Amino acid sequence: MPKKLTFAEKKAAALRRAKKMSGPEPVTPPGVKTIPVCRPTLLGNEKKYVLKCLETNWISSRGRFVEEFEDGFARYCGVNHGVTTNSGTTALHLALASLGIGEGDEVIIPSFTMISTANAINYLGARPVLVDVEPETWNLDPELIEAKITARTRAIVPIHTYGHPAEMDRIKAVARKNNLFIVEDAAEAIGAEYKGRRAGSFGKVAAFSLYANKIITTGEGGIVVTDDEKLADKLRTMRNYGFTEERHFWHKVVGFSYRMTNVQAAIGLGQLERIDELVQARIDHAHLYNSLLEDVRGIVTPPCAPHAKNVYWMYGILVEKEFGISRDELRQKLADRGIETRSFFIPIHLQPVYADLFSDEYPVSEELGTKGLYLPSASGLTGKEIEFIAGVIRDAGEGR
Repeated sequence: MPKKLTFAEKKAAALRRAKKMSGPEPVTPPGVKTIPVCRPTLLGNEKKYVLKCLETNWISSRGRFVEEFEDGFARYCGVNHGVTTNSGTTALHLALASLGIGEGDEVIIPSFTMISTANAINYLGARPVLVDVEPETWNLDPELIEAKITARTRAIVPIHTYGHPAEMDRIKAVARKNNLFIVEDAAEAIGAEYKGRRAGSFGKVAAFSLYANKIITTGEGGIVVTDDEKLADKLRTMRNYGFTEERHFWHKVVGFSYRMTNVQAAIGLGQLERIDELVQARIDHAHLYNSLLEDVRGIVTPPCAPHAKNVYWMYGILVEKEFGISRDELRQKLADRGIETRSFFIPIHLQPVYADLFSDEYPVSEELGTKGLYLPSASGLTGKEIEFIAGVIRDAGEGR
């Protein structure tokens, strides 16, 4: 019978797996021209609108572009209200705080996610509770949620991983049965659809990131969307120090300094005007990658369920043993040719900062973290660049 490990031994083993999973960061030789893993595509009215901010002196968080961007983004998601913030993490933190989630509460999230999801919960004194993900979609596994629900559970936070929407009907059914909030972490999923509905329209509230590598960007920034007018008013109050309209410097709630500037919103509005084009470019690029890589032995291309519109925020692949070299060796071969990549997220349960909290097994999350990498994915990527990248991968697998 195998020896039963103590928690300390499990923790030490998990940290060893995490270090191995992160691998060495590849190095591009000096002088080699690089195709970055992502870059913003700023070809519309972004500059015109930013100059308008400078010409009129509306450069802080007051100005027409903030409201126009909020309204336009909310309409795009199919909801009524948008509240901008200064990052995707603060958007999620604000969304959770607006629902009263706090000390001692529990919030269910997938283990396979960016650490900001867990951090936003931790900021409130609540506890992130981990669930493994589905191998089919790389998203929160609805079948595993109920086993993690306790009397302290307040919300479920599904992530639409790398642009593929989570199984929202099944997640909503669990939430309704257990009287839990759904807070969508849609940071990676601008424009993604589940059964014809856009990401951001399924939960009580949803949070998006507008960082420079997102499908549309404000440089740094985020936005919360909701159909609830009272909640939207609360979000606006809380993001602005808790200021009230009845008198200045009068605060009834603890608020935050989470405002987006008019300059950032001006960039965002220019991006929003071209959002359909930018989303479609990501999808077209993924289809081209798929056609060039689908017959490469040992390379698994990203999922797309029949009922889903995957917007491929990042084009991720898995490198199996059959490919002939490891994921990290492939990353270095790509770097040798000037192709920047990123390894997949290290799951939350393997992060040193959270290792004391979790002792369960999350095999799918670990498999993705071990085998996964994403390739250059910008909307402005060219077909020739994609063909070059795919060619380097094919050659690496064939030992050339």
